[in-house]
Amino acid sequence: MRVLFITANRLGDAILSTGLLAAAVERDPLVKFTIACGPAAAGLFQPSAMPNLERLIVLHKRPWAGHWWDLWKQVATTRWSMVVDLRGSVISQFLMAHRRRVFLGGGNPNQHRLISLSRVLKLPVPVAPRIWISEANQRRAAKLWPEAGPVLAIGPTANWGGKIWPGERFAELAARLTAPDGILPGARIAVFGGPGEEALAAPALAALPPERSINLVGKLDLLDLAAALQRCALYIGNDSGLMHLAAAVGVPTLGLFGPSREDVYGPWGQNTASVRTDLDYDAIVRSPGYDYRKHDSHMLTLSVDKAQRAAETLWRQSRED
Repeated sequence: MRVLFITANRLGDAILSTGLLAAAVERDPLVKFTIACGPAAAGLFQPSAMPNLERLIVLHKRPWAGHWWDLWKQVATTRWSMVVDLRGSVISQFLMAHRRRVFLGGGNPNQHRLISLSRVLKLPVPVAPRIWISEANQRRAAKLWPEAGPVLAIGPTANWGGKIWPGERFAELAARLTAPDGILPGARIAVFGGPGEEALAAPALAALPPERSINLVGKLDLLDLAAALQRCALYIGNDSGLMHLAAAVGVPTLGLFGPSREDVYGPWGQNTASVRTDLDYDAIVRSPGYDYRKHDSHMLTLSVDKAQRAAETLWRQSRED
């Protein structure tokens, strides 16, 4: 069975779609995937870690939708068992395929994105994301810090300034959670972020105790980063691809939300939770002066106290499971 799987350009959406790959492997362990995705998500799908990956095609956006023509030229001569198109493009209609599953219209705006994606394959129940991590990734992650003691992971960056909680508040929250009377007393604090996000993470890093901080912003590829997250005790971060990655590898994950909807894009998994600003989503996006093109933070009504309570509740629940 050979499947062409066209997934998202954005990292978070691509991570949520990996459950469909896992479901296909469960149905047929010999299935072979050709995966097409954007550059931001390409690091998720590596032959060294994903045994069912036959080919990875990275779609670099071109004017006049030229990237779709590029993709068609690379896959048009293959007779596919199935084409799964999560981008809702036209290309799947012009390929030789026994079956086609196309994600149209962005799914139901009132349900979690993962549920909408799962219905593309008509799955009876949603399938949680799956990240394939190699032993080499795990060995490299193990060298980042000694084994002794827990590590609190924070993700103070995002792809849009409106979703970014102030770095100083991340540092204050980390200080409280790792204080002698906190849930992770004396824990190291690992700061995660992607390439080019160093400036966004700088305020949090500057306010953290340097003797207990681990700066991993822009220093790891995606699967090494996933392996590093897997070694952490708790992750707290803005609504971003890193939040979804942390949840996918099984770390108790708290997502911070404001101008995005936690009921649609919240972290998915058993030990996950979301906390939002005092203002709901509609109040933020309909407020006078709101402009999605600006990068001013819309997270300021989320207090450190409120985030701390949510983190402590999640931690207690994860210990009980």
